[in-house]
Amino acid sequence: MTPLGRIIAARIALTGPMGLDEYMQLCLLHPEHGYYATRDPFGTQGDFTTSPEISQMFGEMVGLALAQSWLDQGSPAPFVLAEIGPGRGTLMADILRTIRIVPGMSEAAQITLIEASAHLRKVQRDKLGDVRHLGRAEELPELPLFLVANEFFDALPIRQMQRVADGWSHRLVALAGDELGFALGPPVPGPDAPMDEIRESCPAAGPIVTAIAGRIARHGGCAIAIDYGDWAGHGDTFQALRQHRPESPFAHPGDADLTAHVDFEPLARAARAAGAQVSRMVTQGEWLLRLGIEQRAARLARSGDGGAMTALRRLTAADEMGQLFKTIAIWGQSAPVPPGFDALEPYAHDA
Repeated sequence: MTPLGRIIAARIALTGPMGLDEYMQLCLLHPEHGYYATRDPFGTQGDFTTSPEISQMFGEMVGLALAQSWLDQGSPAPFVLAEIGPGRGTLMADILRTIRIVPGMSEAAQITLIEASAHLRKVQRDKLGDVRHLGRAEELPELPLFLVANEFFDALPIRQMQRVADGWSHRLVALAGDELGFALGPPVPGPDAPMDEIRESCPAAGPIVTAIAGRIARHGGCAIAIDYGDWAGHGDTFQALRQHRPESPFAHPGDADLTAHVDFEPLARAARAAGAQVSRMVTQGEWLLRLGIEQRAARLARSGDGGAMTALRRLTAADEMGQLFKTIAIWGQSAPVPPGFDALEPYAHDA
């Protein structure tokens, strides 16, 4: 068992089973043994590869979308250009390079990164220089906000409920001998569903979206969230990835990335409740193609970039990242729809 696994096992032995959300929080952000607190998990030498690490084209398309939205909203200055969960800083570096072609945008931007990991903050400063770091979205200043969240919401701690004979039970993390595994809490009432069905929720996501959308509703701006998941998804999506291979989430606590698929519907509802507009969810592939990534890839290929067309396929093809990853946008009530998106039809209770 890993050092963090022993800490978790000792805590469970002392106080009883812990919630899945607490387990994820410890595994990812424990100050001494947490996954993001101790390593650079990105790229071929890490445990997974994100879209910005595959090709500069991804960041260029995001940058162009944010830039057009900034222009469409009258080029507000100053404004906050933010990324939440910025990893190595690769996406923000590509965004900053892209927006330099837009007169006045770089000068008006206050670069802000929302990052909880001290280790990754250093990695980001080494790449981007002197940037402002915040620990929480609620700390964002009251200014126009143009923000991207790429593979951020999937790493937020989740809760799971399982349908049992007498209602629904929380899935907890418990000890079975010397091993960590699932246990069920006491049943509580709930809606009817097939036996053993699992439903997930992410309590941390709503306040984050509310903070972001609230600033956009009050001051203008645009937020783009890109992640793997679906609309009104259900089922068990809790997973671990280590050295680019899936494994049990209990096999190596603190040494594997833990994630769950994102349900975009509650994110959209939280943004609407905060006073902002929300787009229809669209696949990453469709969104990037709408923004012109094919033309950019062809141009790079003509200039000698031998990997451009392969990267295009990885980012947009249905059997690669194009279909698995989805994206939505959030923007102010009086602003135009951001590039590549369509407005979501109002919910019945929005009327």
